[in-house]
Amino acid sequence: MGLGAWNIYFLAKFFLFWQHYIGFHPLENLAFAAFLLMPVRSATGRFLRQVVAFPAGVALLYYDSWLPPVARVLNQADNMKGFSSTYLLELVGRFFDVQVVAALILIWAVTRIISRYLRIGTLVTVTLASMVIWSTLKQEDVSMPSVSVTSISPAVFGAEATPSSAKNGDSQDSLNAVLENFYHEEAKRKVNFIAPASAAAPFDVLFLHICSLSWDDLEFTGLSTHPLFDRFDLLFTNFNSASSYSGPAMVHLLRATCGQSSHHDLYQTAPGHCYLFQNLAQAGFSPQVALNHDGHFDGFLEVMREQGKLNATPLSLDGIEIAQRSFDDSPIHADLQVLNRWLEQRQQSMKPKVAAYYNTISLHDGNRLVTGPGSKLSSLKSYPQRLRTLLDDLEAFLRQVEASGRQMVVVLAPEHGAALRGDRMQIAGMREIPSPAITRVPAAIAVIGPNLKRKGRQVRNDAPVSYLAISHVIEQVLQEDVFGNSSFDPARLVTNLPQTAFVAENEGTVVMRYGDQYYLRLGKEDWSKYPVAELRP
Repeated sequence: MGLGAWNIYFLAKFFLFWQHYIGFHPLENLAFAAFLLMPVRSATGRFLRQVVAFPAGVALLYYDSWLPPVARVLNQADNMKGFSSTYLLELVGRFFDVQVVAALILIWAVTRIISRYLRIGTLVTVTLASMVIWSTLKQEDVSMPSVSVTSISPAVFGAEATPSSAKNGDSQDSLNAVLENFYHEEAKRKVNFIAPASAAAPFDVLFLHICSLSWDDLEFTGLSTHPLFDRFDLLFTNFNSASSYSGPAMVHLLRATCGQSSHHDLYQTAPGHCYLFQNLAQAGFSPQVALNHDGHFDGFLEVMREQGKLNATPLSLDGIEIAQRSFDDSPIHADLQVLNRWLEQRQQSMKPKVAAYYNTISLHDGNRLVTGPGSKLSSLKSYPQRLRTLLDDLEAFLRQVEASGRQMVVVLAPEHGAALRGDRMQIAGMREIPSPAITRVPAAIAVIGPNLKRKGRQVRNDAPVSYLAISHVIEQVLQEDVFGNSSFDPARLVTNLPQTAFVAENEGTVVMRYGDQYYLRLGKEDWSKYPVAELRP
């Protein structure tokens, strides 16, 4: 009897769990160890046990990891088939951390040496049994604010709340109740767009929806102070995109006139007043769409039309430079050229007011530059170059809008971050867990007009907000007839700005801030603390 080489398997998992590279399920691991220790007399039986044990051990390691559930991976299999071989190799390479590999080799070597003098299997088994007992008997290892879940405000989720301790079962139920109450209260919130008086000055609204850009990415690349951000009248430093994937983030934006929906409800029919572009249409704005890609991946255009109720035909990309190739080799066109074409066509249009949606994937993981020195770099290495180009292009475009004489409200609202840095629970580029490093994005609003007389400087808003805040600002611009007044004070646009507590959700994964701590729930498992501060170097 003994665990033999499986000792190294369990010791390695202890190390990875200790360093927060994986989770750990004590009971399941103890059961697996018991299976390996079960006495089998015949050599054939022992051989068959090892045949079964190997795939079981791999499956258990996957179950302990932070990787997406197998069901989700299978659902995304068709999308993954389109990944280029270069991108697949790059992804595989990200899983290898030199320091972790070195530590695992050291564990293997030390285990081989000390196994001559100690019964390593006994130590492993006792440790597993102790972990099972500890996980069963321990008091709650998370802190919760002592507040009633029947009245939740953004302040309750923030550091202002007073933490207290609760027992494990009670706290899990309480966190679940807080989440349910959050969505219940959000369902009651809405912003109504009322058509302005006929004498009000007309203007356009342009939404710049950028894939893969967060404050964490900007800080990591040293571009958080790019001059582009100085051109906006409102800058939201604590804006939550609510999801770390493009499709859900788009639906959140296109339903920005209502409170935040759960991931499940995003794909159900919403009340008519929740659809941003339908509300804008009722206020007299004609909808338009422009993309710098073909919109086929993961049914992007279909989701836009079906779940967002935005049915405008995308701007033609014929003749526009292909600046990058996506991870599936589809073309990605130069942002400034696409936006300039849209502006030129807008100048020629007789429509009094337009609401336009622009989506760019120039920063998406797996992209490769077509020409130049960056064309030989991996997508992670080329990201800073691609980011600088995009920020320069957007700044140049805003200057051109100013020079055009058009009156326009430009809304910058990134979908989610690139997870460029990664953390101990996710490799760089992985966004299965919608952590604050991924969903805290640089949203901003610029009010542009040739006769606009500004009073006051840029407003940097640090309050926790989300999409409802964007709708609120647009509604304020409409009601105050900003372009028809003699002066414009950006601070007036954030009066009574609706705040939104931090909840970010993907399919089967939720991250929620409560008190001064972030909590993670994977599937049907219990809530656990999310170690947001433990970033990879």
